[in-house]
Amino acid sequence: MFKQLRTDESGLTLIELTIVIVILGILAAFIAPRIVNAPQKAKVAKARIEIGNLKTALQLYATEVGEYPTTEQGLNALWRAPSPTPPSWGGPYLDQQLTNDPWGNPYVYRNPGTQYGYDYDLLSYGKDGKLGGVELDADITNYIQDESAIK
Repeated sequence: MFKQLRTDESGLTLIELTIVIVILGILAAFIAPRIVNAPQKAKVAKARIEIGNLKTALQLYATEVGEYPTTEQGLNALWRAPSPTPPSWGGPYLDQQLTNDPWGNPYVYRNPGTQYGYDYDLLSYGKDGKLGGVELDADITNYIQDESAIK
């Protein structure tokens, strides 16, 4: 019923088991940071896509109405007719209302814009919800933030 082990049949030694655990730890140390930041990187990509969609809708609005919505009208003018309604408003210009970024903060829209060469400012403050920041906390905008890139 019970098989008797011979002396030459042995399992893993403590040293072999330790080596396997160390190798698994090293692999986890390389892979874990990439997996942990993946959802935040996806949110940054989503915010960039949404800003691109908002830019397209704003351009269509400006083509039909003759000017961009005011800061007071905001991005809601792309979804609902602003008050007073411009005679040539042909909206809605978006399939669904889109006023919050992937982190739940409202997109910032200003017209006239504060950036040279841009009619309006459209931005998300990123993960931290504050102006400025680096990497995942960096602002996502419709304009180029680095002036050296313009030259």
